[in-house]
Amino acid sequence: MLSRIRSAAPIVALLLSVASGCTSPSEDVKRTVPAAVSDEARGALNLLDSLTVLRKRPNIAGYERGCSPSQACTFGPAWSDDTSAPGSHNGCDTRNDVLLAQLRNPVLRAGSDCVVVAGELDEPFTGRTVQWQKSDGGSLQVDHIVPLAYAYDAGASAWTQDERAAFANDPDLVLLLVDGAQNQSKGDSGPSTWMPPNRGFWCDYDIRFVQILAHYSLSVVAADRDAIRSVLATCD
Repeated sequence: MLSRIRSAAPIVALLLSVASGCTSPSEDVKRTVPAAVSDEARGALNLLDSLTVLRKRPNIAGYERGCSPSQACTFGPAWSDDTSAPGSHNGCDTRNDVLLAQLRNPVLRAGSDCVVVAGELDEPFTGRTVQWQKSDGGSLQVDHIVPLAYAYDAGASAWTQDERAAFANDPDLVLLLVDGAQNQSKGDSGPSTWMPPNRGFWCDYDIRFVQILAHYSLSVVAADRDAIRSVLATCD
């Protein structure tokens, strides 16, 4: 757990309760965990019940992803190596770190320790096996499983810029290499309004979504909580 983000949780809860109304886990009815679910799903369901719940998603002012001189650059420059995220300050940008870690048989550009030019991926959102090359451009993109705008509305608005940059570049928990078109389709949606076409990935997706919220002390929107709970109850 990140203690610096944990310490902001009471402030976040206060701000969001004023902005949109929220309930603490103790004020919400907890559901019985189905006996047949996997241990990982059971753990995620328990984590889900520990989260602060937003009755609806607020629209917190100040979010702006762009980093031009006139923009807020809320989560820092894209794929920055200069953050406190795991693996930062290794001389490679975050996108290439993810490509190197998540592609099978990654190929580096000649003479480079960072730039990935090819590899194979069992793409989770579609279930297809993708033979990727750098010339394919955005056919594969790095997804923030909990979208940045969602995280901002769910508590990250109260974090420092450095804390938000660390979240945006966390390759171990937050980031996943996925089909570019599906990533664009997802936008900043939560699980109640968007899920991967590959239903075989639904359990893994929702488990990871909950783990991120819990690790970073973020709140969950009530509709997303209910949608996640319905999926996790089927994960055996």
